[in-house]
Amino acid sequence: DHRSSAKRPVPANALRAEETQAILDVCHRPANASLPPEQIVVRLMDEEARYLGSVSTFYRVLRRHGELAHRGRAKAPKRHARPSTYHATGANQVWSWDCTWLPGPVKSTYYYLVLIMDIYSRKVVGWEVNLAESADNAQGILERAMLAEQVHDQPLVLHADNGSSFKAATLLEKLRDLNIEPSFSRPRVSNDNPYSEALFRTCKYVPNYPVNGFEKIDQARQWVLGFVRWYNQQHRHSAIRFVTPAQRHDGKDTAILANRHCLNQAARAQNPNRWSGNTRNWKPVGTVALNPALEPEVMPLKVAA
Repeated sequence: DHRSSAKRPVPANALRAEETQAILDVCHRPANASLPPEQIVVRLMDEEARYLGSVSTFYRVLRRHGELAHRGRAKAPKRHARPSTYHATGANQVWSWDCTWLPGPVKSTYYYLVLIMDIYSRKVVGWEVNLAESADNAQGILERAMLAEQVHDQPLVLHADNGSSFKAATLLEKLRDLNIEPSFSRPRVSNDNPYSEALFRTCKYVPNYPVNGFEKIDQARQWVLGFVRWYNQQHRHSAIRFVTPAQRHDGKDTAILANRHCLNQAARAQNPNRWSGNTRNWKPVGTVALNPALEPEVMPLKVAA
């Protein structure tokens, strides 16, 4: 009976009133005022040879009586709401950007690479390598990317992590002037920026990545230039049916995928015995979502025999 007013039987293992009061009395001692239940339980066992309940029992009693609160000088942990969900149905609607470190000539020295990606096509629309990470550098990279893509007076979402250079007041003001809606990940949650994180992994695990570092910043910029050209023009991306990001960005993927479908159909008609099922799905990928909302789990219905 799930009604709030229903009378429920008391479990046989429930604490009696005097047992609950004994737990509260122990927690109210001045010596235990600043101790968590984990400390109180073991001290009772070691110093008084008493066991009043488990740690979880102590927590339940304190919570039921409204005595479970954050203590100490440290800030209480905050629960951050999931970032907003955005859907891209075409190019230049939702961008994602982030910064990563490129190793320098000496240990603990780095160059800072900023990459801007269009999540619909996975194309790198802007990049730069700098000696420092700053809001001014990020603003310059963004403006050059918008000029290159001819994005003017149209809605655009720009997603980033919680890096200080991406949340600077001057940059946010510039985004408002450019009619760009900022979006941010939750603190210390890398999964909220998956497209940029995946791009950085591809960047740093290509065979010709200089794992020993770059001697000069010009060398780093030259290498990134070659990587971006390869990634946009030659790399067949698995998330967009193995077409290049440039083909997807320019809308050429539809004809390419249709041609692949025709080739598969012809091969199947020529040797039907070699095909146990349908040909591969070559339909273009549709809408791409940034931080899609979690769908409620649907439990299967049990059918009585």
